[in-house]
Amino acid sequence: QVQLVESGGGLVQPGGSLRLSCAASGFTSDNYVIGWFRQAPGKEREGVSCINSYDVVTYYEDSVKGRFTISRDNAKNTVYLQMNSLKLEDTAVYYCAAHPGLFRQCAAWRYDYWGQGTQVTVSS
Repeated sequence: QVQLVESGGGLVQPGGSLRLSCAASGFTSDNYVIGWFRQAPGKEREGVSCINSYDVVTYYEDSVKGRFTISRDNAKNTVYLQMNSLKLEDTAVYYCAAHPGLFRQCAAWRYDYWGQGTQVTVSS
């Protein structure tokens, strides 16, 4: 059974940093895609960043390019999202999600497995 467990959310001031972690278990191989999504109140869930099995393909939503970095440690089955220069509009619940196989899109409907979410609040 696949499980995804996020950690690292919290309250941070504008301009600050947080690192989210997503620990995956239950996959039978390393060939799976992990994505970070977020959902703010009243808004649709959006893809923030996604990464394929061997860091060959990554995706970043335009508003986070240059500020967020996704990385993956296959030995630990963990994916990280380093978030720097955080803005008020980054406030949301952040979810990690996964699907087996090749990276196609960083779109929620493609992802089969979801974590419980972690709250990120950017506030002064």
